Amino acid sequence: MLKRRKKFQSLYSLSLPHLCFSYLSSMASCYKSTMFSIVIVFLFFTKLVFSQQVPIFESDSTTDCNNRWIHIRRLPSRFNIDLLTNCSEYQLFDDFCPYLANHGLGQKTHNRSHSWYRTDPLMLEVIFHRRMLEYPCLTNDPNVADVVYLPYYASLDALRYLYGPDVNSSMDHGLELFDFLQEDEPGIWNRYTGHDHFLVMARPSLDFSQSLNDDPPVWGTSFLELPEFFNVTALTFESRAWPWQEQAVPYPTSFHPPNLALLESWVQRVRRSRRSALMLFAGGGGVSATPNIRRSIRNECQNSTVNSTSNGGYKKLCEIVDCSNGICDHEPIRYMRPMLQATFCLQPPGDTPTRRSTFDGILAGCIPVFFEDQSAKSQYGWHLPQNEFDTYSVFIPKEEVVFKGLKILDVLRSIPRARVRRMRENVLELIPRIIYRKHGSSPGLKAKKDAFDITIDGTLQRIQSRIKEVDLVR
Repeated sequence: MLKRRKKFQSLYSLSLPHLCFSYLSSMASCYKSTMFSIVIVFLFFTKLVFSQQVPIFESDSTTDCNNRWIHIRRLPSRFNIDLLTNCSEYQLFDDFCPYLANHGLGQKTHNRSHSWYRTDPLMLEVIFHRRMLEYPCLTNDPNVADVVYLPYYASLDALRYLYGPDVNSSMDHGLELFDFLQEDEPGIWNRYTGHDHFLVMARPSLDFSQSLNDDPPVWGTSFLELPEFFNVTALTFESRAWPWQEQAVPYPTSFHPPNLALLESWVQRVRRSRRSALMLFAGGGGVSATPNIRRSIRNECQNSTVNSTSNGGYKKLCEIVDCSNGICDHEPIRYMRPMLQATFCLQPPGDTPTRRSTFDGILAGCIPVFFEDQSAKSQYGWHLPQNEFDTYSVFIPKEEVVFKGLKILDVLRSIPRARVRRMRENVLELIPRIIYRKHGSSPGLKAKKDAFDITIDGTLQRIQSRIKEVDLVR
């Protein structure tokens, strides 16, 4: 036990303090524009540095690490922490400095909040890195590790290729990382030529899959198209249908409870919430003349009849929460309150098939309505059971709505109330699976697997299965 304790002390003494103090310097540079902001950041990080209890995990009867050992690859800070120092300076991209607070959860929605934060999805790499430091089966020895985690902030590094000075060099994204992995302790990578490595990429895979042959370059970087990384498991918000190495994981919501009582309190609130609207759409788009599913939804909502005898007791048949121009991104109250009052939440595809709103709606106990399988069913198999999809969601083909005149309201009103109640209960059971709890949470909450835990379980199974195939070929 003493040997194991020293092993984790060594790991955390190098990882967590480095992470904390690097955040301090990066955030100070982010907020250097005003003295008031610097004071706020100083107070925040003083509390963080001097009150943070660094977890030391010891082997006990409740922790089975067999086939679960993970090694965190030590990368130079230019691949992660240094990318935060320019948080206010990325061209054509909003200042994301405020969302670095609380290890990537963002600032609290209000001072008395214990669970709600202004979380930006782009921060999942930071959130994931912090949670990895609490994983109970970490090892400093890569030779005994079953899996190797690369704490590379890929989506943040991608900003310079997507919006910045390297936009015409997008095919280079990732090459510097690969060179480092080959030069620094190459045996770690060469053991399975990357098959045992994984990383988090907090954007849809489309943003990393520009063809190497595109000339001139179009949208995206070519990270996932590089042969050097074909063997690495990439955890993205949205995966493509064909590459084996990609796996979609939930977008982070703004809800990050630190203990079981707060989670259960929220679930009870969701269960008791009165549903006064039949269906709701929170989002933008749908205003162009071109036929598309969002336009059909807006037209149907605007033409729906209120207070009709066929409303089934609902005050509204359809409600729209306009989230155009990103006004809802960091203001969860704008959409969570209406979602709590709606029975069905419409989740049409936009620029890409998936939406963060899918998970916001589930968190609110609002039954999701999908219009194509790529929006969720074929994406989040680890977190949303595919064989039970019709027990907690509704599927309406978008082609039937856009081109054949099928009314969404007719479909939803035809569902028996008893089935609706069962579906909502099934949605409530999904809530713990799709949230990312706060780091340093209570033992009671840790007993319930959240999105991070399920992601780690799926990653371990996928990599171990892949390694068995590699061993058979050797």
